[in-house]
Parts: sequence; structure tokens; C-alpha cells
Amino acid sequence: MMPIPLETTDQGFLLNTGDWNEAVAELLAGLNNIQLTDKHWEIILFIRHYYGQFKHLPNARVFTKAIAKTLGEDKGNSRYLHQLFPDGPLKYACKLAGLPKPPTCL
Repeated sequence: MMPIPLETTDQGFLLNTGDWNEAVAELLAGLNNIQLTDKHWEIILFIRHYYGQFKHLPNARVFTKAIAKTLGEDKGNSRYLHQLFPDGPLKYACKLAGLPKPPTCL
């Protein structure tokens, strides 16, 4: 099956958040050498919900605190998040969630 071409930025973020679905997340994860697990999905769906609710993306500190408040301290800490997304939890959670690049990410 031929994947539909996705328009992305030069850093691999979707240009149109409406193009996102779970298959797109799997594709983006593969392109970034990430094997998605239920733990990844929990964070991806969390950040999608956050963005839908607040209409903006948090900085890394606020992201971690929001996860701790919602999902518990065992998940809302940088060690846990870096195990899932070693190259930057907020950046890669947003990328795989089909959201824009967070303004605080390089």
C-alpha cells in the first residue's frame, strides 16, 4: 500500500495537523527510529489533548509538570520521558502527535 505523501517542515513536523492519524504517527515514529509502545501513545495522546484544550504548546518544564499532574509523578519526570523520546521528549511527542514544533525547541 502506497502511503499518502505528507507535507512536513524541513525538521519533519506536519504542516497540516489535520493530516494526522495513528498511521501517520507510526510512519513519523519509524522515520525517527522510534518504536511506538503504549507508553509512547499515552504521551502522544496527552499532548494532543493539551494542545486541543489550550491552543498552544507548553515549554518542556510545563509539559513535564502537566504530565505529572495528569498521569502521575512516575511519568511526569524527565528521566521517564527521555527513555521514551531520547532526543527531546517535548519535541518528539509533538512531532509524532502531528503538532507544530514547540516554540522553545531548537
